[in-house]
Amino acid sequence: MSISPVKPGGGRVLPPNPGQAAVVVGVFAVLLYLVELVDVVVPASLDQNGILPRAVAGLDGILWAPLLHDGWGHLVSNTVPLLVFAFLAMANGIGQWAAVTATIWVVSGVGVWLTGSGGAVTVGASGLCFGWLLFLLVRGVFNRSLRQLGVAAVLLLYWGTMLFSVLPGDPRISWQGHLFGALGGVLAAWLVALSDKRVAKPAPGGFAA
Repeated sequence: MSISPVKPGGGRVLPPNPGQAAVVVGVFAVLLYLVELVDVVVPASLDQNGILPRAVAGLDGILWAPLLHDGWGHLVSNTVPLLVFAFLAMANGIGQWAAVTATIWVVSGVGVWLTGSGGAVTVGASGLCFGWLLFLLVRGVFNRSLRQLGVAAVLLLYWGTMLFSVLPGDPRISWQGHLFGALGGVLAAWLVALSDKRVAKPAPGGFAA
């Protein structure tokens, strides 16, 4: 999946329109809470529409899984990282963010479908959170931006322990979703960097401000 070209601006750390970005992220978070509310009130057993590994019937779960959560606790634990990471990932605009998010969404979902535990349905937006986090951590390397590396250092200090859950551990947690979400974030950052190089002259050696 390619990332749409954007105007040169690889060193940005905040969205060009913070208010608009906050609204988009807020609406997405509200959508997740509304979905969970419907699942609880109806009840609709929506979680069964998550990713069922290596089953044809579970392929459509790649589309739905990030919108579903295994209870309020699961959703609440994802909310703050989701709001922060998604907002910061809009530094080059909502269009690029949508492409980055789609890349993470697909890579994480396909990875879970291929490698997840058989018979276990996977749901949750944590794959997106890991993807956005890794996107934010590595984009400064690809862009050679000191400002972005500074933001990455702060995120790593505060949320770095999250990265341990890309390894097998608690059987109730889909480490595959975290791992492939993270890989999707790295892939998205690389694709963005390639796109930027096609619309801007190569920067001289060293890091940008």
